Amino acid sequence: MLRLPPFQYHRPSQVEEAVELLDRYPGDAMPVAGGTDLIPNMKHRLFTPGHLVALKGISHLHGIRVQGEELTIGACASLTSVAQSREVRTHFPALAEAAGQVAGPQLRNAGTLGGNLCLDTRCTYYNQTEFWRRALGYCLKKDGTVCHVTRVGRKCVAAHSADTPPVLMTLGAQVELVGPSGSRVLPVREFFVADGVWNSRREPDEIVTRVRVPLQPKAFHGSEASGEVSTRVRTGYAKLRQRGAIDFPLLTVAVAVALAPDGTVTWVRGVVTGLGARPRELTGWEEIAVGEPLTPEVVEALAERAGQQCRPLENMIQDPGWRGAMVPVYVRRALGKAVKQGGGGSL
Repeated sequence: MLRLPPFQYHRPSQVEEAVELLDRYPGDAMPVAGGTDLIPNMKHRLFTPGHLVALKGISHLHGIRVQGEELTIGACASLTSVAQSREVRTHFPALAEAAGQVAGPQLRNAGTLGGNLCLDTRCTYYNQTEFWRRALGYCLKKDGTVCHVTRVGRKCVAAHSADTPPVLMTLGAQVELVGPSGSRVLPVREFFVADGVWNSRREPDEIVTRVRVPLQPKAFHGSEASGEVSTRVRTGYAKLRQRGAIDFPLLTVAVAVALAPDGTVTWVRGVVTGLGARPRELTGWEEIAVGEPLTPEVVEALAERAGQQCRPLENMIQDPGWRGAMVPVYVRRALGKAVKQGGGGSL
Protein backbone atom coordinates (compact mmCIF):
# COMPACT_ATOMS: atom_id res chain seq x y z
CA MET A 1 0.00 0.00 0.00
CA LEU A 2 1.26 3.46 -0.91
CA ARG A 3 1.03 5.83 2.05
CA LEU A 4 1.13 9.59 2.19
CA PRO A 5 4.19 11.29 3.71
CA PRO A 6 3.51 13.30 6.88
CA PHE A 7 2.24 16.86 6.40
CA GLN A 8 0.34 19.62 8.16
CA TYR A 9 -3.02 20.57 6.67
CA HIS A 10 -4.11 24.23 6.60
CA ARG A 11 -7.63 25.45 5.78
CA PRO A 12 -7.56 29.20 5.10
CA SER A 13 -10.80 31.07 4.40
CA GLN A 14 -9.26 33.98 2.48
CA VAL A 15 -6.94 34.20 -0.53
CA GLU A 16 -4.55 36.42 1.41
CA GLU A 17 -4.30 33.86 4.19
CA ALA A 18 -3.51 31.09 1.69
CA VAL A 19 -0.80 33.17 0.06
CA GLU A 20 0.70 34.04 3.45
CA LEU A 21 0.91 30.34 4.35
CA LEU A 22 2.66 29.49 1.08
CA ASP A 23 5.08 32.36 1.68
CA ARG A 24 5.67 31.32 5.30
CA TYR A 25 6.92 27.85 4.33
CA PRO A 26 8.94 28.43 1.13
CA GLY A 27 9.80 25.20 -0.63
CA ASP A 28 7.80 23.15 1.87
CA ALA A 29 4.19 24.15 1.16
CA MET A 30 1.88 23.43 -1.77
CA PRO A 31 -1.69 24.51 -2.54
CA VAL A 32 -4.30 21.77 -2.92
CA ALA A 33 -7.86 21.99 -4.21
CA GLY A 34 -9.40 18.71 -5.33
CA GLY A 35 -6.16 16.83 -4.79
CA THR A 36 -6.86 14.37 -7.59
CA ASP A 37 -3.37 14.88 -9.04
CA LEU A 38 -1.31 16.03 -6.07
CA ILE A 39 -2.32 13.34 -3.57
CA PRO A 40 -1.42 10.36 -5.83
CA ASN A 41 1.84 12.11 -6.68
CA MET A 42 2.60 12.49 -2.99
CA LYS A 43 2.00 8.78 -2.48
CA HIS A 44 4.59 8.14 -5.19
CA ARG A 45 6.95 10.57 -3.40
CA LEU A 46 7.03 12.85 -6.42
CA PHE A 47 6.17 15.67 -4.02
CA THR A 48 6.71 15.60 -0.26
CA PRO A 49 5.51 18.97 1.10
CA GLY A 50 5.40 19.41 4.84
CA HIS A 51 2.38 21.71 4.53
CA LEU A 52 -0.72 21.54 2.34
CA VAL A 53 -2.77 24.72 1.94
CA ALA A 54 -6.38 23.80 1.10
CA LEU A 55 -8.16 26.20 -1.25
CA LYS A 56 -11.69 24.85 -1.54
CA GLY A 57 -12.86 26.61 1.62
CA ILE A 58 -12.18 30.03 0.04
CA SER A 59 -15.51 31.28 -1.30
CA HIS A 60 -13.83 33.82 -3.60
CA LEU A 61 -12.42 30.94 -5.66
CA HIS A 62 -15.82 29.49 -6.56
CA GLY A 63 -18.56 30.42 -9.02
CA ILE A 64 -19.22 30.58 -12.74
CA ARG A 65 -20.84 33.74 -14.04
CA VAL A 66 -21.02 36.17 -16.93
CA GLN A 67 -19.55 39.54 -15.95
CA GLY A 68 -19.72 42.19 -18.62
CA GLU A 69 -18.08 40.86 -21.76
CA GLU A 70 -16.43 37.91 -20.01
CA LEU A 71 -17.27 34.53 -18.59
CA THR A 72 -15.43 34.19 -15.29
CA ILE A 73 -14.79 30.82 -13.67
CA GLY A 74 -13.41 30.49 -10.16
CA ALA A 75 -10.29 28.36 -9.89
CA CYS A 76 -12.01 26.02 -7.42
CA ALA A 77 -15.05 25.47 -9.62
CA SER A 78 -15.29 21.70 -10.02
CA LEU A 79 -14.80 20.18 -13.45
CA THR A 80 -18.31 18.76 -13.15
CA SER A 81 -19.75 22.23 -12.59
CA VAL A 82 -17.84 23.57 -15.60
CA ALA A 83 -19.06 20.69 -17.78
CA GLN A 84 -22.68 21.17 -16.67
CA SER A 85 -22.77 24.97 -16.48
CA ARG A 86 -25.44 26.52 -18.68
CA GLU A 87 -23.23 29.55 -19.29
CA VAL A 88 -20.26 27.45 -20.37
CA ARG A 89 -22.34 25.13 -22.54
CA THR A 90 -24.06 28.09 -24.21
CA HIS A 91 -20.99 30.15 -25.01
CA PHE A 92 -18.16 27.60 -25.18
CA PRO A 93 -19.40 24.03 -25.68
CA ALA A 94 -15.87 22.80 -26.39
CA LEU A 95 -14.78 23.89 -22.91
CA ALA A 96 -17.75 22.06 -21.36
CA GLU A 97 -16.85 18.96 -23.38
CA ALA A 98 -13.19 19.09 -22.37
CA ALA A 99 -14.06 19.43 -18.68
CA GLY A 100 -16.58 16.61 -19.01
CA GLN A 101 -13.98 14.24 -20.44
CA VAL A 102 -11.45 14.55 -17.63
CA ALA A 103 -10.99 11.21 -15.82
CA GLY A 104 -14.26 9.82 -14.42
CA PRO A 105 -17.30 11.30 -12.59
CA GLN A 106 -15.88 10.93 -9.09
CA LEU A 107 -12.65 12.70 -10.01
CA ARG A 108 -14.47 15.45 -11.91
CA ASN A 109 -16.61 16.09 -8.83
CA ALA A 110 -13.44 16.69 -6.80
CA GLY A 111 -11.07 18.11 -9.41
CA THR A 112 -11.12 21.81 -10.24
CA LEU A 113 -10.53 24.01 -13.26
CA GLY A 114 -7.56 25.66 -11.54
CA GLY A 115 -6.11 22.27 -10.71
CA ASN A 116 -6.48 21.14 -14.31
CA LEU A 117 -4.72 24.29 -15.46
CA CYS A 118 -1.83 23.57 -13.07
CA LEU A 119 -1.71 19.80 -13.68
CA ASP A 120 1.76 18.32 -13.31
CA THR A 121 3.38 17.03 -16.48
CA ARG A 122 3.43 13.27 -16.99
CA CYS A 123 5.96 10.76 -18.30
CA THR A 124 6.39 6.99 -18.39
CA TYR A 125 9.63 7.33 -16.43
CA TYR A 126 8.24 9.78 -13.85
CA ASN A 127 4.76 8.63 -12.84
CA GLN A 128 5.95 5.51 -11.06
CA THR A 129 6.57 4.45 -7.48
CA GLU A 130 9.74 5.60 -5.73
CA PHE A 131 10.99 1.99 -5.76
CA TRP A 132 10.56 1.77 -9.56
CA ARG A 133 12.23 5.11 -10.20
CA ARG A 134 15.15 4.34 -7.90
CA ALA A 135 15.78 1.06 -9.69
CA LEU A 136 16.05 2.97 -12.98
CA GLY A 137 18.31 5.65 -11.52
CA TYR A 138 15.57 8.29 -11.32
CA CYS A 139 15.08 10.85 -14.12
CA LEU A 140 15.75 14.47 -14.98
CA LYS A 141 12.36 15.61 -13.66
CA LYS A 142 12.82 14.10 -10.22
CA ASP A 143 16.07 13.24 -8.36
CA GLY A 144 18.06 12.21 -11.44
CA THR A 145 20.32 13.75 -14.07
CA VAL A 146 19.29 11.90 -17.23
CA CYS A 147 16.18 12.17 -19.39
CA HIS A 148 15.32 8.59 -20.33
CA VAL A 149 13.21 9.83 -23.26
CA THR A 150 15.75 11.94 -25.15
CA ARG A 151 18.87 10.54 -23.41
CA VAL A 152 20.60 13.84 -24.15
CA GLY A 153 20.30 17.45 -23.09
CA ARG A 154 19.15 19.07 -19.89
CA LYS A 155 15.49 19.72 -20.70
CA CYS A 156 12.69 17.55 -19.33
CA VAL A 157 10.12 16.53 -21.95
CA ALA A 158 7.39 15.16 -19.65
CA ALA A 159 4.08 15.77 -21.40
CA HIS A 160 1.42 18.34 -20.63
CA SER A 161 -1.71 16.21 -20.21
CA ALA A 162 -4.49 18.55 -19.11
CA ASP A 163 -7.75 18.73 -21.06
CA THR A 164 -9.05 22.26 -20.58
CA PRO A 165 -5.99 24.51 -21.24
CA PRO A 166 -5.91 23.90 -25.03
CA VAL A 167 -9.53 25.05 -25.30
CA LEU A 168 -8.87 28.07 -23.10
CA MET A 169 -5.92 28.99 -25.29
CA THR A 170 -7.99 28.95 -28.48
CA LEU A 171 -10.54 31.22 -26.79
CA GLY A 172 -8.02 33.84 -25.72
CA ALA A 173 -8.70 33.20 -22.02
CA GLN A 174 -6.73 34.83 -19.22
CA VAL A 175 -5.70 33.47 -15.84
CA GLU A 176 -5.51 35.52 -12.65
CA LEU A 177 -2.82 34.74 -10.08
CA VAL A 178 -2.20 36.09 -6.59
CA GLY A 179 1.08 35.84 -4.69
CA PRO A 180 3.07 37.67 -2.02
CA SER A 181 3.96 40.40 -4.53
CA GLY A 182 0.33 41.00 -5.48
CA SER A 183 -1.93 39.93 -8.31
CA ARG A 184 -1.24 39.58 -12.02
CA VAL A 185 -3.03 38.42 -15.15
CA LEU A 186 -1.57 36.23 -17.89
CA PRO A 187 -3.05 35.02 -21.16
CA VAL A 188 -3.40 31.25 -20.89
CA ARG A 189 -1.38 30.95 -24.12
CA GLU A 190 1.55 32.56 -22.22
CA PHE A 191 1.00 30.63 -18.99
CA PHE A 192 3.01 27.56 -20.05
CA VAL A 193 6.72 27.08 -20.72
CA ALA A 194 8.65 24.28 -22.41
CA ASP A 195 10.08 22.76 -19.24
CA GLY A 196 8.59 19.49 -18.06
CA VAL A 197 9.95 19.95 -14.52
CA TRP A 198 7.77 23.04 -13.91
CA ASN A 199 5.87 23.92 -17.05
CA SER A 200 4.03 27.09 -16.04
CA ARG A 201 4.84 30.66 -15.12
CA ARG A 202 3.03 30.25 -11.81
CA GLU A 203 5.45 30.70 -8.93
CA PRO A 204 5.31 28.09 -6.12
CA ASP A 205 3.93 30.71 -3.71
CA GLU A 206 1.21 31.88 -6.11
CA ILE A 207 -2.31 30.53 -6.53
CA VAL A 208 -4.65 30.72 -9.49
CA THR A 209 -7.80 32.57 -8.45
CA ARG A 210 -9.96 32.58 -11.59
CA VAL A 211 -10.07 32.21 -15.35
CA ARG A 212 -11.59 34.88 -17.60
CA VAL A 213 -12.87 33.99 -21.07
CA PRO A 214 -14.02 36.76 -23.47
CA LEU A 215 -17.53 36.12 -24.73
CA GLN A 216 -16.45 37.26 -28.19
CA PRO A 217 -12.93 35.90 -28.72
CA LYS A 218 -10.75 37.86 -31.12
CA ALA A 219 -7.90 36.80 -33.34
CA PHE A 220 -4.46 36.99 -31.73
CA HIS A 221 -3.27 39.09 -34.66
CA GLY A 222 -4.50 40.39 -38.00
CA SER A 223 -8.20 41.14 -37.55
CA GLU A 224 -7.67 41.92 -33.88
CA ALA A 225 -5.47 44.86 -34.81
CA SER A 226 -8.29 46.42 -36.79
CA GLY A 227 -10.78 45.87 -33.99
CA GLU A 228 -12.84 43.37 -35.96
CA VAL A 229 -14.84 40.99 -33.80
CA SER A 230 -16.66 37.97 -35.15
CA THR A 231 -20.00 37.05 -33.64
CA ARG A 232 -19.80 33.54 -35.08
CA VAL A 233 -16.96 31.87 -33.23
CA ARG A 234 -17.27 28.10 -33.24
CA THR A 235 -15.22 25.70 -31.17
CA GLY A 236 -14.33 22.04 -31.29
CA TYR A 237 -12.50 19.56 -29.08
CA ALA A 238 -11.31 16.00 -29.63
CA LYS A 239 -9.43 13.67 -27.29
CA LEU A 240 -7.45 10.50 -27.91
CA ARG A 241 -7.04 8.03 -25.05
CA GLN A 242 -6.89 4.29 -24.56
CA ARG A 243 -10.33 3.98 -23.00
CA GLY A 244 -13.43 6.10 -23.26
CA ALA A 245 -13.04 7.31 -19.68
CA ILE A 246 -10.57 7.65 -16.80
CA ASP A 247 -7.37 7.77 -18.89
CA PHE A 248 -5.16 10.80 -19.36
CA PRO A 249 -5.08 11.99 -22.97
CA LEU A 250 -2.55 10.67 -25.43
CA LEU A 251 -3.49 13.69 -27.55
CA THR A 252 -6.04 16.49 -27.43
CA VAL A 253 -6.98 18.94 -30.17
CA ALA A 254 -8.85 22.20 -29.57
CA VAL A 255 -9.92 24.52 -32.39
CA ALA A 256 -11.72 27.85 -32.69
CA VAL A 257 -12.96 29.26 -35.98
CA ALA A 258 -14.50 32.68 -36.63
CA LEU A 259 -16.79 32.90 -39.65
CA ALA A 260 -17.91 36.00 -41.52
CA PRO A 261 -21.61 36.38 -42.43
CA ASP A 262 -20.86 34.89 -45.86
CA GLY A 263 -19.41 31.76 -44.25
CA THR A 264 -15.75 32.46 -44.96
CA VAL A 265 -13.10 32.11 -42.26
CA THR A 266 -11.89 35.37 -40.69
CA TRP A 267 -9.51 33.67 -38.26
CA VAL A 268 -8.76 30.17 -37.07
CA ARG A 269 -6.55 28.69 -34.41
CA GLY A 270 -5.72 25.24 -33.12
CA VAL A 271 -3.87 23.88 -30.11
CA VAL A 272 -2.68 20.34 -29.44
CA THR A 273 -1.44 18.88 -26.19
CA GLY A 274 -0.24 15.56 -24.80
CA LEU A 275 2.87 15.72 -26.98
CA GLY A 276 5.35 18.00 -25.21
CA ALA A 277 5.83 19.89 -21.97
CA ARG A 278 3.41 22.63 -22.98
CA PRO A 279 0.39 22.89 -25.29
CA ARG A 280 1.43 23.61 -28.85
CA GLU A 281 -0.21 26.27 -30.99
CA LEU A 282 -0.55 25.10 -34.57
CA THR A 283 0.92 27.56 -37.06
CA GLY A 284 0.26 28.38 -40.68
CA TRP A 285 -3.48 27.81 -40.43
CA GLU A 286 -4.57 31.34 -41.30
CA GLU A 287 -2.59 31.25 -44.55
CA ILE A 288 -4.63 28.18 -45.51
CA ALA A 289 -8.11 29.08 -44.31
CA VAL A 290 -8.66 32.85 -43.98
CA GLY A 291 -10.97 34.11 -46.71
CA GLU A 292 -12.09 30.61 -47.61
CA PRO A 293 -15.23 28.67 -46.60
CA LEU A 294 -14.52 25.74 -44.31
CA THR A 295 -14.82 23.13 -47.04
CA PRO A 296 -13.60 19.52 -46.74
CA GLU A 297 -10.56 20.52 -48.81
CA VAL A 298 -9.64 23.34 -46.40
CA VAL A 299 -10.16 21.07 -43.39
CA GLU A 300 -7.93 18.44 -44.99
CA ALA A 301 -5.21 21.03 -45.62
CA LEU A 302 -5.39 22.19 -41.99
CA ALA A 303 -5.18 18.60 -40.77
CA GLU A 304 -2.17 17.84 -42.95
CA ARG A 305 -0.43 21.01 -41.75
CA ALA A 306 -0.99 19.98 -38.14
CA GLY A 307 0.38 16.50 -38.78
CA GLN A 308 3.55 17.96 -40.27
CA GLN A 309 4.21 20.03 -37.14
CA CYS A 310 3.68 17.38 -34.46
CA ARG A 311 6.34 14.83 -33.56
CA PRO A 312 5.37 12.89 -30.41
CA LEU A 313 8.14 11.59 -28.16
CA GLU A 314 8.47 8.33 -26.24
CA ASN A 315 7.26 9.97 -23.04
CA MET A 316 4.17 7.77 -22.97
CA ILE A 317 3.93 4.03 -23.19
CA GLN A 318 2.02 4.15 -26.50
CA ASP A 319 3.86 4.16 -29.83
CA PRO A 320 4.81 7.76 -30.77
CA GLY A 321 4.42 7.04 -34.48
CA TRP A 322 0.80 6.02 -33.97
CA ARG A 323 0.11 9.07 -31.83
CA GLY A 324 1.59 11.29 -34.54
CA ALA A 325 -0.59 9.65 -37.17
CA MET A 326 -3.64 10.46 -35.05
CA VAL A 327 -2.98 14.21 -35.09
CA PRO A 328 -4.62 14.93 -38.49
CA VAL A 329 -7.42 12.48 -37.67
CA TYR A 330 -8.35 14.34 -34.49
CA VAL A 331 -7.91 17.75 -36.10
CA ARG A 332 -10.56 16.71 -38.64
CA ARG A 333 -12.85 15.58 -35.82
CA ALA A 334 -12.43 18.80 -33.84
CA LEU A 335 -13.07 20.96 -36.91
CA GLY A 336 -16.09 18.81 -37.76
CA LYS A 337 -17.56 19.51 -34.33
CA ALA A 338 -16.97 23.24 -34.81
CA VAL A 339 -18.91 23.22 -38.08
CA LYS A 340 -21.81 21.19 -36.65
CA GLN A 341 -22.02 23.60 -33.75
CA GLY A 342 -23.46 26.14 -36.14
CA GLY A 343 -26.15 23.77 -37.35
CA GLY A 344 -24.60 22.96 -40.66
CA GLY A 345 -21.79 24.27 -42.80
CA SER A 346 -19.67 23.15 -45.69
CA LEU A 347 -18.59 19.76 -44.33
